[in-house]
Amino acid sequence: MYTHTYPEVSAKQSHEKDRRSSILLERLNALHPKSIDLGLDRMQRVLAALGNPERRLPPVVHVAGTNGKGSLIAFLRAIAEEFGKRVHVYTSPHLVDFHERIVLGSNTGGKPIREDYLVDCLLRAEVANRGEPITQFEITTAAALLAFSETPADLVLLETGMGGRLDATNVVDDPLLTVITPISIDHVSFLGDTLAAIAGEKAGILKKGVPCVVGPQRPEAMHVLQKRALDLDVELCRHGRDFKVHPLGDSFGFQIGWCMVELPLPQLIGSHQINNAGTAVAAARRIFGQDLTIDALERGLAKAQWPARFERLSPGLLHDYVNFDTEIWLDGGHNAAGGEAVSHALAELTRKDHRKVHLIWGMMDTKDARSVIQSFRGLVEHVYTVPIPGETNGYPPEALAEVAMSENIPATAVESVPRALHLSQSALPGKGRILICGSLYLAGHVLKLHAGGRHV
Repeated sequence: MYTHTYPEVSAKQSHEKDRRSSILLERLNALHPKSIDLGLDRMQRVLAALGNPERRLPPVVHVAGTNGKGSLIAFLRAIAEEFGKRVHVYTSPHLVDFHERIVLGSNTGGKPIREDYLVDCLLRAEVANRGEPITQFEITTAAALLAFSETPADLVLLETGMGGRLDATNVVDDPLLTVITPISIDHVSFLGDTLAAIAGEKAGILKKGVPCVVGPQRPEAMHVLQKRALDLDVELCRHGRDFKVHPLGDSFGFQIGWCMVELPLPQLIGSHQINNAGTAVAAARRIFGQDLTIDALERGLAKAQWPARFERLSPGLLHDYVNFDTEIWLDGGHNAAGGEAVSHALAELTRKDHRKVHLIWGMMDTKDARSVIQSFRGLVEHVYTVPIPGETNGYPPEALAEVAMSENIPATAVESVPRALHLSQSALPGKGRILICGSLYLAGHVLKLHAGGRHV
């Protein structure tokens, strides 16, 4: 019999909200030399030892794609909750606190998993793993599935981590629905360096006979999805063909066939969020059918929130570094499509008020920085490049500044976000706008700073 001795946790450590789970996560992170190693064998082994919780879940909606997965899930969760449903949610990465990744639904709305229950599920997954190699994402996904299987709910919204075909979440054989958001170039060392190759990996979540809702796609990606759907007898509900989304100024129209409803603009800002909202509406109609009410759609779209997705920061500690009239915005976009989406949203604001715009930019060195910054040419006056604290794979600010300058955007490398804010404000006229972007890891760091070390 395999046994494991857990390290002692001091009284000081135990009263800290996430201290024991943090110890566990650090220990689990040492079980595999690679942080990313795509494959399903390790997941299937540990889930079998746990009694296959993935087979005892509430109905699952499995979501893959490159951009917009989190926003779509936020819309779909809010709509379902306004329709009176209990919704479990699994997303990654987290911004501030690991518990954000696992949301357990209840009659009063979903809440991040409690510390004691997270520790319990992680410990059981660790024992089931018997000390074998497994990535942290895999074993934490197993812990999440265990929690979902033991907590009653009406729906599970399950987001893939990176790909689809070999993603740790792709152990659910019979989802209620799959959804694929826009696919673009990202994670090329793992998924392939062409849109078709990446689409092939994302299409791996399609299951025989299970319908799939597909958000806006480029032709190369759509061709791959259609072929895979045909092979598996999957009915596709496609954006632009089976459902359409029409911006209408202060609202948008959602159309299926000859039926169109007018819905309020979502709280999340940007034209790309209208498409995400429309795809979520199409998915909700597939899940709940004719019972779904317009009221639930309207209230859900108004309620949905997703931090660090072109979010204007409300008053907080970071505003100590800027004038009262200067806006601070935050976005976690980290690839070409993400940069394009947020630059378009930024341009929409700039056309309305003509504020001068500065960028505070930090990225992981595994990403294509040039493809991100290109979208901001002619839009921002200056870029301040910053490190991402605690990330060994962060892009050096000096190298990132050279990338920006090679695109004819003036840039200065600085040592921190507060310093960048101070320098930016010194160079901006009265009513300026500062966007902090480039990485979800940077966004999480910024949210901690803004709240004084904690996110409230």
